[in-house]
Amino acid sequence: MPKIFEYFGFIFFFYSNEHEPIHVHVLHGSKESVFELIMMNGELTDIRIREKNGAESLSDKEKRTVEMFIRKYYKNIIDKWIKFFVLKQAVRCTNIKNKIL
Repeated sequence: MPKIFEYFGFIFFFYSNEHEPIHVHVLHGSKESVFELIMMNGELTDIRIREKNGAESLSDKEKRTVEMFIRKYYKNIIDKWIKFFVLKQAVRCTNIKNKIL
């Protein structure tokens, strides 16, 4: 379960047995939601949120924060997805310490 980002208490990670579409799980405290990245021609066109079975979902405010983060860092998320799932290489967690405005 590689952790790929930390952002002000939000933990972004993949499970080690993931499937497409490219998506990232996000924990904040004990809550978890899943964010699917919908791509067209190499650009992010949409983010679909689904709930993780058996987990309390992020609040609407938390989901908006995560969406802003994904819109800024989606290329990094995709790079980490490819590195881990396609190239079978380890990925490092990046701690983002600047607020997204």
